[in-house]
Amino acid sequence: MSWDGEQYQQRFDALAASGADVHGEATFVARWRPSTVLDAGCGTGRVARELERGGIEVVGIDRDPSMVSTARRLAPGLTWVIGDIADRDLDIGSRFDLVVMAGNVPLFTPEGTRASLVAGCARHLVDGGLLVSGFQLDRGYGLDEYDRHCAGAGLVAVGRWSTWDGAPYADGDGYAVSVHRR
Repeated sequence: MSWDGEQYQQRFDALAASGADVHGEATFVARWRPSTVLDAGCGTGRVARELERGGIEVVGIDRDPSMVSTARRLAPGLTWVIGDIADRDLDIGSRFDLVVMAGNVPLFTPEGTRASLVAGCARHLVDGGLLVSGFQLDRGYGLDEYDRHCAGAGLVAVGRWSTWDGAPYADGDGYAVSVHRR
């Protein structure tokens, strides 16, 4: 799948201009008080930029060059990496307090690579670090499979919510935000 980073960003710019809160993911992540965050599947950097504004050190990685190009234009001072976290170890020499996959990242991963995606995220966590992921549940990747992938990567469930604003999760909800600890 190929994206147009500028068009994608325009969508969020229009939402923000209409008064919509486009920073729910960053607000949720900030509640966990990380010092460092890896934004896996960062897209145009919307979440990373907001976290950085809050004083958190952030690195963004996305496999789509157009998305990363837009992210670099909007925040040239942040570190942006073109690559797939599923099979790449970042060479920046650090691990992160938290890795976030916002915006249905696992759903855009090629079929058969979701376990590698979760394992790649887990590899970049400090001991005790958190993987935070939110995605729709009606697109062929459910929570049982995601939880198995997390367990296989050495992660333990901490909690689950149905929205980025912290609403409690209930079976049958169409969206889940999951937090797992390394």
